[in-house]
Amino acid sequence: MSQSLHNEEDEGIGVERAGTADAAVPNVGARRASGRPLRVTLCPVNTAGVPWTLAQALRRRGIDAKLVVFERYGLHPEADVSLDRSGGFARRQATQWSALARLLPHTDVFHFVFGLTLIPQSLQFPILRATRRKSVMHYLGSDIRGKTPEQLAYGKKAGAEIVGSYDAIRWVPEANVIPPGIDLSDLTPTPPSDRERPVILHAPSSRGRKGTEHVIAAVEDLDADLEIVEGLRHDEAFERYRNADIVVDQLNAGWYGLFAIECMALGKPVVTFLHDEAVRRTEEAFGTTVPIVSATAETLREQLRPLVADAAERQRLGKASRAYVELVHDQERITDRLLDVYARL
Repeated sequence: MSQSLHNEEDEGIGVERAGTADAAVPNVGARRASGRPLRVTLCPVNTAGVPWTLAQALRRRGIDAKLVVFERYGLHPEADVSLDRSGGFARRQATQWSALARLLPHTDVFHFVFGLTLIPQSLQFPILRATRRKSVMHYLGSDIRGKTPEQLAYGKKAGAEIVGSYDAIRWVPEANVIPPGIDLSDLTPTPPSDRERPVILHAPSSRGRKGTEHVIAAVEDLDADLEIVEGLRHDEAFERYRNADIVVDQLNAGWYGLFAIECMALGKPVVTFLHDEAVRRTEEAFGTTVPIVSATAETLREQLRPLVADAAERQRLGKASRAYVELVHDQERITDRLLDVYARL
């Protein structure tokens, strides 16, 4: 993607490299067949870095993709454009409406994430329909967990809905399941060590949601050291992950997130709470076995005990974890799934 798309001209939003935008976009597939790259705007947040990873992967496929965010996150500041909203409600809305006006002529597909849109949803989707722009709503977990169908009805206004797992699909049954993806091209595994006192790593985004107090209590009676990683930039935290022998994700949600995926890609055994039905549907869909050790707050200590005692078992599970990520979460496979959704809009 050329730098001109990301400079400060026209406030950095949707500056097309050549020519003018068509008045209407009849369908996504036709635009790709026309010879001009499909133009995708991901917005308006970079939750867990997932939208940025998608934007990068789409660019590698020749898609004209960019990520536009309200503000840059501290842990994941990556974005092509930040609106840097300021002031009260009216001023912030003016910034968002101005951004939409500039993006519309230069976007074929708006890829909304985390249940958010650029402007209020009651107006966002009618405007997209009127201008014949396509859209998807991509949920990332806590934006839908525990909500009612009525609370999630807004997503039906998009051309397609996406969830990241067969656990999340219970809240949005009609959604496409596209697991989070990571770039494995230069991610070399760092298998667990055979040290007698292994390092158990836990990296809570929220101690309450992740069950951190139970993790601390479980490890106290084990011959292992606990490292809790908090408040670090992603690249700094990732280096800590490499030193881990065992990883504990969460004990409440019922499925694993990007943190667990990254650790599995590094070849680490992961312990987290999984819903049985989501495990079954995942294994059926991908023709594999989920190698994660499932545990609750009550069973965590006993599930950790054999991993602490047996370095060979840690390494076996770590190897299986890497193979699982290569099959289910490799970004190139995920991009194929996403492009298929776009083609069906």
